Amino acid sequence: MVVGVLAGAGLAAVLVLIGIFKLMWRVAEPNEALVISGSKHRTDGLGEGMDFRIVTGRGTLVMPGVQVVRKLSLDLNEAALSVDCVTQQGIPVKVRGVVIFKVGDDYVSIANAARRFLDQQKHMAERVHNVFSGHLRSIVGGLTVEDMIRDREKLTGQTRVASGTEMEKLGLIIDSLQIQEIEDPTGYIKNLAAPHTAAVRRDARIAQAEADRLATEAEQKAAARMAEATRDSEILQAGFQAERDTASATARAAGPLSEAQARQEVVVQETRVAELEAARREQQLQADVRKPADAAAYERRTLAEADRDARISAAHAKAKETELSATAEAAATLATGEAEAGAAKAKGLAAAESAKAKGLAEAEAIKARAAALADNQEAVVAQQLAEKWPEIVLAGAEAFRNVDHMVVLNGADGMADMFAKALTMGGTGLGLARQLLSTMNGAEAAKAPSANGVAAPPPVQRVPLREEKE
Repeated sequence: MVVGVLAGAGLAAVLVLIGIFKLMWRVAEPNEALVISGSKHRTDGLGEGMDFRIVTGRGTLVMPGVQVVRKLSLDLNEAALSVDCVTQQGIPVKVRGVVIFKVGDDYVSIANAARRFLDQQKHMAERVHNVFSGHLRSIVGGLTVEDMIRDREKLTGQTRVASGTEMEKLGLIIDSLQIQEIEDPTGYIKNLAAPHTAAVRRDARIAQAEADRLATEAEQKAAARMAEATRDSEILQAGFQAERDTASATARAAGPLSEAQARQEVVVQETRVAELEAARREQQLQADVRKPADAAAYERRTLAEADRDARISAAHAKAKETELSATAEAAATLATGEAEAGAAKAKGLAAAESAKAKGLAEAEAIKARAAALADNQEAVVAQQLAEKWPEIVLAGAEAFRNVDHMVVLNGADGMADMFAKALTMGGTGLGLARQLLSTMNGAEAAKAPSANGVAAPPPVQRVPLREEKE
């Protein structure tokens, strides 16, 4: 019985030991790290003075009541980024992204994370967001919108580099950083895309129009080929129908054609008979009518030619006689003309001598008149006025030429007075008449040559006569 008691006590002691061991034994899961505090321990990779021990991936004994065990998660964490930034151009944008991070697997990173997040692991994403927001604003401020759009990898890399040191101090590592979206509340990005969008739309419309054109051309070509095939088919059918109609017409016309051919042969034979009959009649006409008529015509033609030759010979003789007569008359006319020419020449010479003598006489008269005018101008003028007096009186009486009725108040005295005034008018023109006569005589003297061929002397200057008064 004692043995049984001892055996039961031993079993109970074993069970108690097993319970105590299980209570003291802690195992770290693959995604966690055990942080054991309450005693001074040395951890590989950590410096001296660490008041806690880190266990990962294995088990360890923990003294209850003496040591405290806490777990630090090594799982991945996610922090959403939504940061309002301003670009280098002064354009406000909002950058949306996500950061995938975790506590580092090395003891240093676990120790740093344990000191900062052991009791605040749920606030870890918020702290990471704050870190990345500051660096992201700084980096975006040095970039343009175009750089951010065209090279997001550059933005991501600069942000990771800028945040890496701080994340390392926090004991965190960045597994992934993605810039998901860049929002543009001002519409700048949309306006940047507008020209490209318009170009793409234009190219799309052009491509669609080109495709429609090609499709239309293909449809038209197909329709044209269909129409061509239809036309060829109809042409062939029409040709076949024409051949059938021709054969049918030929068959129907075979009987009448045979009759027409037979009738044609009859007409040909009858025509030949008529031609032979006409030839016979023509030969008979030649013998009975044409030959005698030709003989009679030849006889008349021969007699007419003989008569014509006789008339021609008589005409030739008459022409010869006329020619001889005309030659004789021409010789007589020539002799008469020469005689008349001689007489005319002599007469012309006589007339020339007479004109010459008359000119010389007139020149001598002009010369004598000029000399007389120079010696006694008054006498010559008086003579000339006496010679022209009837014309002067006639010119004075010309004033009464168109008078039909005249009333004379003083009778005979009035009439005498009127004629006296007319003569006085003629006398008033005496001075003018003298001047005209003198001018005419001077001109004649200047034009007339002297007898010895020397020009006449210039006219003597006229001395005005005193005006006569009644």
